[in-house]
Amino acid sequence: MSKKSGFQVVGQNNLALFTMKLHRGEGKTLIAMNWKNNKPPDDFVGFAIEYQEPGGDKFYPLKNRLRFESPKKKAGANSFSTRLAPIQKFRWVHFPQNADLPGDFIYRVTPVFMNQADELSYGEYQEAAIVLKRETYPNQLNVAFTRGFVSSQAFVDRYESKGPISTLLPSGANTGLNFKPTHPETKDALEWMGFEARMEILGLLDTAISDPGAKVFVVAYDLNEPEIVSRLEKLKSRLRIIIDDDGPHGTQGSAENQAEVRLKKTAGANNVKRQHMGKLQHNKTIVVDGTNLQAAICGSTNFSWRGLYVQSNNAVIVYGDSAIKPFLDAFYNYWANNSPQLFGNTNSATINDLGLNGIDAKISFSPHSANNALLSSIADDIEKNTTSCLLYSLAFLYQTPGSIKAAIKNVSSKNNIFSYGVSDKKVAGLDIHKPNGTISPLYPAALSKNIPEPFKSEPTGGGGTRMHHKFIVIDFDKPTARVYLGSYNFSGAADTSNGENLLIIRDQKITVSYMIDLLCLVDHYHFRVTQNETKKAKKILVLSKPPRTPQDIFWWSEYYTDIIKIQDRILFS
Repeated sequence: MSKKSGFQVVGQNNLALFTMKLHRGEGKTLIAMNWKNNKPPDDFVGFAIEYQEPGGDKFYPLKNRLRFESPKKKAGANSFSTRLAPIQKFRWVHFPQNADLPGDFIYRVTPVFMNQADELSYGEYQEAAIVLKRETYPNQLNVAFTRGFVSSQAFVDRYESKGPISTLLPSGANTGLNFKPTHPETKDALEWMGFEARMEILGLLDTAISDPGAKVFVVAYDLNEPEIVSRLEKLKSRLRIIIDDDGPHGTQGSAENQAEVRLKKTAGANNVKRQHMGKLQHNKTIVVDGTNLQAAICGSTNFSWRGLYVQSNNAVIVYGDSAIKPFLDAFYNYWANNSPQLFGNTNSATINDLGLNGIDAKISFSPHSANNALLSSIADDIEKNTTSCLLYSLAFLYQTPGSIKAAIKNVSSKNNIFSYGVSDKKVAGLDIHKPNGTISPLYPAALSKNIPEPFKSEPTGGGGTRMHHKFIVIDFDKPTARVYLGSYNFSGAADTSNGENLLIIRDQKITVSYMIDLLCLVDHYHFRVTQNETKKAKKILVLSKPPRTPQDIFWWSEYYTDIIKIQDRILFS
């Protein structure tokens, strides 16, 4: 069994031929393996992964959608036990169905071998236990993500066979407040798609509604999700809200205009304000100041259908009087200072500590003035202080050239730094930034309908931005680990023109959770690139058997020959 070490746990079986390390994520586990001595034997064909829930007495195998044999054009999304279809990677992310259960999740990883007769055998396993409880730091800070996987076999399996995505999501933002889903699995589907971020946002509002003494302060960019707006209405005069009015948000018929009219009726006209700063009022913050709860939420998750159910987003919730004070101050400063010049000279535009016990977390709100701008210092930290790895998920990176883009490019060119990232493309697509410095373009709208057997075509969830994160992870494997995150797009406009929030957290447990979410995104979308390349080559994706001829190669060869794959294998394990 394992030696427990909080959010990272290592298997302790000295007889096993490989190492195993578990990393705690938000509702998920990263399982990383590495061979102990030199290279695996010739007959090694992958890892079987099993897990046991807290309080359980049985192990259940994780599933693989690939197998050794060709599916022979048999349509469907069959999954196979990794005991029979092992994972041919050195790391894997698992989303346990009941990740919020208290207690230990036990993972067991076993090496799988295959002889010349294609018979499987198994070696000594590694086993370790890890606690995945939902709150990152209970009653202090919680990190939450949306699932962001509408284009996935999991979504197809769960929901699309029972109704098209058009029965779950509106066709446009302006129709969002009046849209009523008709999908037979609506409740379950929205919970699955919105994941923990949705639960936290709606839960925070529900708690405020139930506390008659609670006052709620909201700054909203997109506001077209009816479950959120209906809850805001229930707060009546206990709500004060600022809604962006830039561009489409200020046009006739916009959902934001509709929300304004509705909320003025319930909260009172004096409690509802429309605003943009130099450009956008881009914040997505909720503050609850109540008798039983003082909490604030921020991050990249817009209060919209796409923000919750289509895009990859994150949210951070902090608790306590000291933690919500910078949020309250920022709200009042936005309310009173409707220009970059005025707001940039307030204390909210400086860096303020959240006062959390044992957690180094600070926040700053934009727009900054020239004297307190942060973009250059962030770029300097990336370029001058990254020693191990740089991981990032940045919407609009390629629409915002400047110091951050240059710093990422320079760090990515260094052989001793492992870098991985996802960024947007200008035309409804993504770029996957590989550790070797190459970039793989991905257009989900095209690839989702171009998937080879045995996989099914996947819905796109409509056009527009799909990956909406704005976070940068530096050296997650070091005590100096840190993550920059928020609504802040790491651009000049975000720094000195828009209304934004930017968190700077120096905490390894929190940084690891963002690292794992980045890996999920990269692996998810990179697999679609692989699928498309396979179809173009008129091949079918199957697991690799041990080499039978001198021309065959081992599935694991690249992990021992490619410098980037070598770094990948070692870094996470």
